Amino acid sequence: MSPGRRILLVEDDVLIAMDLADLLIAMGHDVCHIASTETDAVAAAQRLAPDLLIVDGNLAEGSGVSAMRRILARGFVAHFYMSGDTIQLLKAVPDAVVLAKPFTLHALTTAMDTATRVRGGQ
Repeated sequence: MSPGRRILLVEDDVLIAMDLADLLIAMGHDVCHIASTETDAVAAAQRLAPDLLIVDGNLAEGSGVSAMRRILARGFVAHFYMSGDTIQLLKAVPDAVVLAKPFTLHALTTAMDTATRVRGGQ
């Protein structure tokens, strides 16, 4: 994946969101927003038109899966899910690109590359 992507993070754990944002920025990407709820994610995706969404499957308010379904109803955007429970997430979205938490830099980069090459994971 080439540097310089505009990335919308959807993560309700503040520490994970901040650490991931710092890592992505250090990699040369622009983290245009961090959404912590389904409603915020949908609104931010529409308002900011990011190149890539990195979405926590489970949110305290709403669902990352539901947020992506709403976002994708308006048109495709590259995305992948992060989850500590990849089995449940893949039951909900069988063709999803999923990054298991905790993850390595290599796994993150691979998920980003895969998400930008495929139109699955809806």
